[in-house]
Amino acid sequence: MSIGEISKFLSFVLRHKPDSIGLVLDSEGWAEVSDIIEKADMPITQAQIEAAVATSDKQRFALTDDKRRIRANQGHSIEVDLGLESVKPPARLFHGTATRFVVPILAAGLLKQARQHVHLSVDLETASKVGARHGKLAIFEVRALEMHEEGHRFYLSKNGVWLVEHVPVGFLDLR
Repeated sequence: MSIGEISKFLSFVLRHKPDSIGLVLDSEGWAEVSDIIEKADMPITQAQIEAAVATSDKQRFALTDDKRRIRANQGHSIEVDLGLESVKPPARLFHGTATRFVVPILAAGLLKQARQHVHLSVDLETASKVGARHGKLAIFEVRALEMHEEGHRFYLSKNGVWLVEHVPVGFLDLR
């Protein structure tokens, strides 16, 4: 099994469907690595899980120092408390998406959809990579500091992804 396949599997069970393999996450999204190995519907080892965490270009996962527990850093569609503190964002952040979503975004803003948060990038390059995965690229610039000053809470995940509950239309500029 490739590291990429293991990473996709971990994303699925740690972010969306732990119950699909009978896995139980704690309130902060942590799972026992040994439980994943035991319950996975594929052969998977501790070393493979550690390699998937270490080589993830987006640093999607975190292991505890003793490597006995693992969780996804963000992107959950299930309720977890990542223990993140609200922080002051930079003046501008970016959101990459597909052009087919531009009209709905301009009508309702950026919505978290099935996830816990809207994901924002600190630079155009990252936002472009994310958006290009979904089709023809469109980039929104978010006036994040202005939002923050009006009471919106921003969180910075361990892997550098900015998280917010919602981005109202009034804080969006299509680039």
